[in-house]
Amino acid sequence: MALSDPVGDLLTRIRNGQSCRDATVNSPASRLRVALLNVLQKEGYIRGYSEAELKPGIRELTIELKYHEGEPVIREIKRVSSPGRRVYSQIKTLRPVHGGLGIAILSTPIGVLSDADARAANVGGEVLCQVF
Repeated sequence: MALSDPVGDLLTRIRNGQSCRDATVNSPASRLRVALLNVLQKEGYIRGYSEAELKPGIRELTIELKYHEGEPVIREIKRVSSPGRRVYSQIKTLRPVHGGLGIAILSTPIGVLSDADARAANVGGEVLCQVF
C-alpha cells in the first residue's frame, strides 16, 4: 500500500507508541525518515533507532522511545507541512517553538536540520514538524 504522507505516518507511530508507553515502535524505512530520526536523536527526544532488512529491498526501522520518570519526553509532536499544504519559512521569519523549549525540524537544501542548526547555517526551508 502506498503512503501519501510518510513523515506524518512516522510522527503518528511515535505519538501512538508513547501514548501506550511502548518501549519501541516499528516503521518502514526511508532516507527522509532516517534523517528525521537523526535530528530527534541528536536533540534527545528518542533514545535511538536501528534499521533491519526484512526481505531484499524492504527495510524497517525500530525506534526506541525515551521516557523521563515514567512520562514521555515528547509532549507534543505535530506535522506542520503536509502534502496538500507545504509550509516554507525563511530562517529570519521562523518563530521559536514554545518559547525556545521545543524544536522545529526543517528540510533544507543542505539536509534535514533542527531550527537551531538551520539558524547556525543561515538556511531556511520546508518546516516538516514541531516537537515539544
